[in-house]
Amino acid sequence: MHIAILTFEGYNELDSLIALGVLNRIKTDDWRVTISTPSPKVTSMNGVVIEQMSTLEEACTADAVIVGSGIDTREVVEDLAIMNILRRLDPSRQLIAAQCSGALVLARLGMLNNIPACTDLTTKPWVVAAGVEVLNQPFYAKGNIATAGGCLASHYLAAWIIARLQGNDAAASALHYVAPVGEKEEYTERALRNITPYLPSSTAALV
Repeated sequence: MHIAILTFEGYNELDSLIALGVLNRIKTDDWRVTISTPSPKVTSMNGVVIEQMSTLEEACTADAVIVGSGIDTREVVEDLAIMNILRRLDPSRQLIAAQCSGALVLARLGMLNNIPACTDLTTKPWVVAAGVEVLNQPFYAKGNIATAGGCLASHYLAAWIIARLQGNDAAASALHYVAPVGEKEEYTERALRNITPYLPSSTAALV
């Protein structure tokens, strides 16, 4: 399984790197999580430089994709070279998730037609202007498309992907590992409550 986290210039570290950390709690040989970038290196909104682990083209063949957020997302959606590659993303064969302003990317790709979305408060008017209903909640999913709003909702996307690909036990274990000491059960249960209504019935039983 390959999970790609799309990470662009001006990316938000919390969005890309928290998801990366939670997803990498899965320790099976066939599980690979990469930071997928349009260039060999990208710099975050706070100056953190990271190197490309996979290309955008490789992300288009991944089993699951998270579209990360950042301060330059409006520039990203106007970049024809990037958007033409991302048009190869296909929710009929991939799990597609978007964090905060990543919802704007999905909207511009036409993936949120008749699907409401979650996003951050700054991005909300842009997503609304793109014709998408924005929900006042941290997570929503329909079928193979999920969105999350707020930097610290990124673990919901990671848990949703793990639950879909590895089951709820694996998602609960990953969340429990990263949760604050003394709050692990409460933190894990709250996260599962947020994602469980949007899981297929075969994976939806709370752990």
